[in-house]
Amino acid sequence: MLKRPFMLWRLLAAVPLCMLAACATGSASQAELAALRAELRALREQQARMNEKVERMERSASVLSARPASAKAPGELAAPASAAPASRTHEVPSLTVVKLKPKSEPAPTLPVQVDVMEPDNEQMEMFVSSAPADAPASEPVNTALLDAEFEQAVAALRTGNVEAGVVRLQAFAEQNPRHAHADNALYFSGLGLIGLKDLDGASRLFERLINNYPAGDAVLDGMLRLAECRLKLKQPEDARALYTRVITQFPGTAAATQAEQRLASLSP
Repeated sequence: MLKRPFMLWRLLAAVPLCMLAACATGSASQAELAALRAELRALREQQARMNEKVERMERSASVLSARPASAKAPGELAAPASAAPASRTHEVPSLTVVKLKPKSEPAPTLPVQVDVMEPDNEQMEMFVSSAPADAPASEPVNTALLDAEFEQAVAALRTGNVEAGVVRLQAFAEQNPRHAHADNALYFSGLGLIGLKDLDGASRLFERLINNYPAGDAVLDGMLRLAECRLKLKQPEDARALYTRVITQFPGTAAATQAEQRLASLSP
């Protein structure tokens, strides 16, 4: 059935060819010849389209014949589960949820008790704030200007203007008790007073340094200088106590080594 139109069109296509040959040999005009050629082209194009349509129909027929009987056409409803063939014997097992219960055993105990050794009062002094407790809260200042002021006061001591340097350093320590150089200002002003032979005044400055700045970087040298003042003031017992304190609180330091040497040189 599908090949008959194709054969028909082949017969129709052969007719124009005969007509064309007859016209070519006869007395047909050029216009008729052109019209026949155009008609021939149109018939050929129509024949090509018919060939494509026939091929598509043949492919569709081959696909339909090759599809198994069990396949469903698009839009076809699925058969119910009860209509499954009786020969089917393997079924997919359903999943089972199993809940695991945690063990009721208690967790093992861990040792949490730790022996705590509290430091004595002398060791606690190392952790006291370096600023005095009654020092007023300082207002924001220019740190660069204060550093320059401190350096100028120390330079006055080194250049021989000891009295002016001592005055400026003591004023710096009083006005800026929370500054990083406040303890150093007390220490250098005490050295200046030693140079001026004012041992009592130097001792007071070193004592202030030790009491107010126990964690400062100048406290060790201040304790050694205070011990020297005690020796010059004929107070050897106080000097021994200071040397012993340095050795006990700061073992292994250079200041402790000096304190041991000086303590050994003292007469019993």
